Amino acid sequence: MTAPKPVRPSSRLAAVEGVRGFRLVVIPGRGESYGISLDETYGDTGTIITAPVTTATPVQTGRVVDAVFTAVRRAGHQPSVLAFTRKTPIRLGEAEGVRLALVLLATQPIAKHARVRALVAGINAMSTEETYYWYSKCVGVDANRARKALRILLADD
Repeated sequence: MTAPKPVRPSSRLAAVEGVRGFRLVVIPGRGESYGISLDETYGDTGTIITAPVTTATPVQTGRVVDAVFTAVRRAGHQPSVLAFTRKTPIRLGEAEGVRLALVLLATQPIAKHARVRALVAGINAMSTEETYYWYSKCVGVDANRARKALRILLADD
C-alpha cells in the first residue's frame, strides 16, 4: 500500500463555482426605519464568498428608497421583503446589484434632495454596460475620484 502524496498549499486562489450576485442586508434602525448593507457575492449557497460594497444609514436609505424597491422588484421579490424586522439577506442579481450599488455610492455624501434625485435619475437612464463600467471605476483603485466624476457628470455637483 502506498502512502498518499501530501497536498501542498497553492499560492493561487481557487475558482469559485457559480455567478456573481449581490445580497442586501437590512439593518434595523430606530422605530420602523432601517438601513441597508450591500455585499457582492461570488458562488452558490455551498461556497459563498462575500465582499462588502457599501452601507447606508436609515436616513441615506430613505432618500433612495425608490431605487432600493426597484432593485428588489427586478430581482423577483415583493417590496414587502424590505421590513425592518428582516433577518435573512435578500439576494439580488448582478445587474440589479450593480445599479443599486452605483446609486448608493454616488448619493451617500450628497445632502440636497434635488441632487440625489438627479443622480438616481441619471443612473436609471444608463444602459447596463454603462452601469458596469462606472461600478468598476467606483469600487476600484481611484474610487473617490470616479465617484466624484460620476456625480459631476450626472448632477453637476
